[in-house]
Formats: sequence, C-alpha cells, structure tokens
Amino acid sequence: MENLLKKISLLQFLMIAGSVFGQVSVKRLNDPSIVAQHKRMVFQDWGDWRPYPKYFLGIQTNFAYATVWGMWAPKINRDYKDGEDIRPLIPTGVQNQRFAQLKFQEEEAKKIKAASDTIHKRSVQDFAHWTSATVDADPLWLLYYKRMLKPITEFPDTPQNFIEWRLKDQQTFETLSNTGTIARLQEELDLIKEKYTMSRSMDMPRGKRFLMYHETLIKWRKFVRELRDYNNKTTLLTDYKNILKNHSNYALPPAWIPASDRQIVQSMMNHYKHKY
Repeated sequence: MENLLKKISLLQFLMIAGSVFGQVSVKRLNDPSIVAQHKRMVFQDWGDWRPYPKYFLGIQTNFAYATVWGMWAPKINRDYKDGEDIRPLIPTGVQNQRFAQLKFQEEEAKKIKAASDTIHKRSVQDFAHWTSATVDADPLWLLYYKRMLKPITEFPDTPQNFIEWRLKDQQTFETLSNTGTIARLQEELDLIKEKYTMSRSMDMPRGKRFLMYHETLIKWRKFVRELRDYNNKTTLLTDYKNILKNHSNYALPPAWIPASDRQIVQSMMNHYKHKY
C-alpha cells in the first residue's frame, strides 16, 4: 500500500512539472548584428556594419564595435569591412557565376550529346552500307546493277556445250575447243564470277562495293563481246570453207607444186615465141 502511494505521488509530481515547463515560452533571438550579417551574406545589402561606433569626446566608447570592426578587431574583420562587395548573389557574385557556368555546361552537354548522336547515327548508317547483309536493299543496286549483272548469275559456271556457251552451233564450239579458246574463256568466266561473288558477300565500304560492281560489269561486257566476235569469225571461216568446197574452180589442184623462176620464164617465152 505504501509503495502504491509513492508511485501515485511520483506520477502527480511529473505531471505538475510537465505542465509548469510547458507554459514557459522560448524567447526568440533577434540580434541586429546577426541580421545585418545575413543581409551581407546574400544580395540584400552590403553595409549596416553593426554594432555601431559610439564616441565620447572623440574617444570610442563602444567596446563591441572596437572588438568587431574597430581598432581592437582582427585584421581580417577590418579587411572584410573595408573591402569590395563579395556578396555571392549579386549580378557579378560567385553564386551567379556558378549558375552561369552551370548553364553553359548544360548547353555544352547538349551539343556534345547531339554530336554523339550524330556520330552514332552515322556509324549505324556506315555499318549498314559496310556489311554484306544489307546489299540487297541498296537503292543503286536495285535501280541499276541488279538488272545489269543478272546475266552473270544466269550464265552457267561450267558450260559444257555450245548452247550453254551461247555459241551459234556445235561446229563453232568444236573449233574453239580444238584451238584452246574454250579453256581460256572458262578462266575469264571464273574470274568474273568470283569477283561478282566477292562484291556481294564481303564487308566493305559502299563506294568500293559499287566500284567492284562496275569492274565486274565491264569484264562481263568484254567477255560477251568476245564470244560474239568468235561466233562471227567462226561463221565467216565456215562459210569460206563451204564456198571453196562447193566451187571447185576456186580450189587448188591436189598435186599442184609451185614452179621455179626459170620454169616461169621458159613458159612465157614458149607462149609468145610465134607472136613476135
């Protein structure tokens, strides 16, 4: 029972003490010197050097001023008071300079990002033109070279007869085979097809790829023109042989032997000896 009374008394004491301390108001500190210092620290006012000096008969009597700004103050305080305006938020202040520098850095960052994006896009475009995976989508290939180089893919890799060689007839094919021309033409055809395959399958700059297209096209035209010339020449030779075969008066005697100079002179004298 005694312990219970002690606990109740302690609780009442704590409640009374709390109510008493709660009623005590905290006095707000309002020091004019601190307020003036706050104004100097921002942009509002450069001045109001509190505490103010007080003089009596020309003698400084304000001890606070003498120790803060006056003769007894530290040199750094006097230099600060007599120096230039160093408020950070004035138009030429340090903080505004930092803001301006930050803005400048943001603009530079935007330029760098734009340049980086441009380089990235250009790299992607260059890669698209470089790789062989996108050659079928190139506009110049679709508009011109695909059509001009199509005969190369349609021409057999190893032609075996006059039809595959685009020759006129079997006799022309045999003539070119016997003279070794077919073998040489096969080598040229292999080179053309190899160059065409390289231009379509290798990774290279777009300009170099079209140079290879153009070189392949020139070689192919030369190859086709050579086949056409052989067709014409062989046809002309065959026609000439047929003319000689069908007209015996143009043919030479089978046992004809050219005469010597002496025989020719003797023949001429015998022919004209009764005319003069």
